Amino acid sequence: MDQQTKDILRTLNPWKILLPIGLGLTVTAYLMYSNYNLEDFSRFLSGNLLWIFAAVVVLFIRDAGYVYRIRHITEKELSLKSSIYVILLWEFASAVTPSAVGGTAIAMFILQKEGINMGRALALVMFTAVLDNLFFIVFAPLVIFLTNGKVFPDISAMQVQFPKGLEYTFILSYALIAVYTFLMTFGLFFRPRAFKWLLIKSTALPFLRRWRKAAVENGNEVIVASNELRHKSLGFWLPAVGVTILVWCARYALVNCLMMAYVDLSWQQNMLAFSRQIIMWIIMLISPTPGGSGIAEGVFPLFFGDIIGKLSALISLFWRLFTYYPYLILGAIVLPRWLRRVFFQKSLKELRETQEG
Repeated sequence: MDQQTKDILRTLNPWKILLPIGLGLTVTAYLMYSNYNLEDFSRFLSGNLLWIFAAVVVLFIRDAGYVYRIRHITEKELSLKSSIYVILLWEFASAVTPSAVGGTAIAMFILQKEGINMGRALALVMFTAVLDNLFFIVFAPLVIFLTNGKVFPDISAMQVQFPKGLEYTFILSYALIAVYTFLMTFGLFFRPRAFKWLLIKSTALPFLRRWRKAAVENGNEVIVASNELRHKSLGFWLPAVGVTILVWCARYALVNCLMMAYVDLSWQQNMLAFSRQIIMWIIMLISPTPGGSGIAEGVFPLFFGDIIGKLSALISLFWRLFTYYPYLILGAIVLPRWLRRVFFQKSLKELRETQEG
């Protein structure tokens, strides 16, 4: 087993779920202790089951959309089962790594073990990142314009200190996303040879030279994958873009459903809450904690406290119980089975095929 594989498996260690769970629950427990009484908890337990069921439905739509997208962009080279494994483990990797880092390297590793060559896996992961980031780049200015800036909550009256204000944190994160997306788009679609050059140059240091051969091979594969992507028809591009918009809208609609389970919001309030999630998510993307744990639970009441009132911290916990903690637990359960499948079962199959040949 090479060093890269060992590093990836160390990152995917199921025990790593303890840190993000601990961070998230600690922040939530503090908020509850500071703001809630037994009457509030009683109200929380009496949520509208119809809206909670709707939240489950949109969660399923989101995950089904991710599975469809990975199958679509790999042109069904991945089976349905493999696609589900990839998405679950990708979500798990994102949950146990800092939001600012994400699960990019791990996603490439997972795709490679599912039969996609490393260069193409790198290109596909870059492609999905470009699609997701373009959603933020396009829709964030749009919602700011449509809400006349009200998409940023007024936290001046709150007893909180947020570094340099939400607006400045948003601008910083948005700028980083825009630059990162530009570089990936430029390298993937316009100058893949320059991207190969960068890969090779990155192995110039003495302790990285052993990976130079792999860098050359991966660079060549990225060039091939780039040429394939640039010549795809609208039949490839439109579903990829459409499903990306769908999965992010479903992600945000889930929060609206959870809010509606406790508070009767108007159409304008729903649209404001939906818009604020885009801004909140961009801010969370520079979180240094695994999966934004602790940060997400703390920021949620800042963005939605003026819309849903005192229950915002409790709904924040409910939100994370839907969209974060299940992937930590599922990933820890699925990971050992996937490792047996890709390391042992496939090796045995290849050995049998070699013997029969």
